[in-house]
Amino acid sequence: MARRRTQARARGKGGGRPRYRWARWPRERLLDMRLCDLGLSVAGSWIEQPIERVCAELAARGLRFRPHFWLSDEWFTPDDVPGIAVPFYLAHPRLLRLERRQMLEVEGGTRATVMAVLRHEAGHALQNAFELHGLRRWQRVFGRASQPYPDVYRPNPASKRFVQHLDGWYAQSHPAEDFAETFAVWLTPRSDWRRRYEGWTALKKLEFVDALMQEIAGRRPKNRSRARTDEVSRLRKTLRQYYDEKSEYHAPGYSDGYDLELRRLFVSGADERNRPRAASFLRRHRREIRELVSRWTGEYEFALDQVLKEMIGRCRELNLRTAGGEDRLKLDFAIVLTMHTMSCMHRGRQWRRV
Repeated sequence: MARRRTQARARGKGGGRPRYRWARWPRERLLDMRLCDLGLSVAGSWIEQPIERVCAELAARGLRFRPHFWLSDEWFTPDDVPGIAVPFYLAHPRLLRLERRQMLEVEGGTRATVMAVLRHEAGHALQNAFELHGLRRWQRVFGRASQPYPDVYRPNPASKRFVQHLDGWYAQSHPAEDFAETFAVWLTPRSDWRRRYEGWTALKKLEFVDALMQEIAGRRPKNRSRARTDEVSRLRKTLRQYYDEKSEYHAPGYSDGYDLELRRLFVSGADERNRPRAASFLRRHRREIRELVSRWTGEYEFALDQVLKEMIGRCRELNLRTAGGEDRLKLDFAIVLTMHTMSCMHRGRQWRRV
């Protein structure tokens, strides 16, 4: 394995950051590369600075705990392991671009979002390190961590029993996620959580976490395992296999319920293949459209974003193209997005847990 990694990368002049020979390969060739042959490392990568920052935040709170990190195929904290797996694609800009092209978005692909996820995962890792889920008082506040994880959950966007940190009202999906989200809000510098959650039932959870963290400050963790589940250097699947599996799990076919409106807005057919792709157009204006509809309706931006993501995926499946002026197209699409989002919220849409 070490031999393949040496072949996969070379040091720049003067021993600087590694240069990867695959970084300039065309996409189709890169997709046939095995994950274990990419030769990736957290050290020297873009993700290293956010990792150091979240560790500094833990230290600033007096917590004698530093999770260990490794690259894998997704974000996760294994059961009973006080460490955090980071997606391999965050370790190199070329892989970030590939992830965005294949999946339309990158989880943790900006400094703001990566810090949000790292703080959340740090909550899981700290829970494992100090075995907090075994405390009766922890269970009284959050529930039992041994409760099975649901494949889907139906959140209440108006609930004040849970903090709001990651998208999807994720704290509502499971007791362990409730704790991790509450911890992340508590850990975030200048979050002003007492004022932000004044009058919410969730404030009692934040106050519990605050008191518990003061109690364990300066203590050594009980669990100091350094296990690294599914480390990227041991993953023999190719990038192509990885994205085939990921696409099947996250998007097993988009709903055709959008087709009528999408075909009215966009065009298709062999004669239109030189026009810009509708999916690319919507990705480029995604934030603008989402904020516009949010102002119109007052609906939660996460719900808007989920419906928008599905509609973009369906545009790509149908190979739709844009025609006409961009401003008018954005406005017309925003109206359609409003209609479908309000319909989903009215039905009490279930969100898939990821």
